[in-house]
Amino acid sequence: MTQLQQAEVERMLCVSISLDTYSAMKALVQNHDNVDISVGVHPCDTKDDTVKLDQLIKLGSDPKVVAIGETGLDYYYAKETREQQLSSFKVHMQAANILNKPVIIHTRDAQQDTLDMLKNENVASCGGVLHCFTESWDMAKQALDMGMYISFSGIVTFKNAQALREVARQVPNDRFLIETDSPYLAPVPHRGKQNHPGWVGYVAQCLADVRGQSLESIAELSKINYYQLFGE
Repeated sequence: MTQLQQAEVERMLCVSISLDTYSAMKALVQNHDNVDISVGVHPCDTKDDTVKLDQLIKLGSDPKVVAIGETGLDYYYAKETREQQLSSFKVHMQAANILNKPVIIHTRDAQQDTLDMLKNENVASCGGVLHCFTESWDMAKQALDMGMYISFSGIVTFKNAQALREVARQVPNDRFLIETDSPYLAPVPHRGKQNHPGWVGYVAQCLADVRGQSLESIAELSKINYYQLFGE
């Protein structure tokens, strides 16, 4: 929290990746009004951490919970659990629509299946974000056409991420978000170190440089977009 204050971050979202650790995460931030939470199971954890619709609805009904996820598909690290991932993804989408809360989507090497699920389960109704985005502009464009947001992490600062920076340049002002994905993916110049939310400013500065906008503009737009998607 000290790092957040030093970086002048006024609000953040702590994202759930497992129901096994959800209660501990919630307890850790429960008394911090400027920290929102989500509830969900990361696609790489679907083999050992199954989720039922009624369970997700019950947990997601908490006012502290502003989103469902992260969920989605990862065929890079966990292709062998493809069917479990698809099943879990669908349950998360159903819960999001019932609760009218946005979904946080993880996708890697699964562009078409991800887009098909989002379309078939009507993501346009609940809204959502492709978080820690690393895919193509074509995928981003299709997600944007469904009303989704695109979030960029420290990866966008990496030397070999020119194609991703080009995606970041094209996303409309009212559809981008910034994140750290802590404790992973520390931005340049801290790449390789343990990441923390206080370094989100490096992501913001990278987007400012790429888009030809001021750092202050990126910060303000990301704040507006956050509240537009997740509420105040």
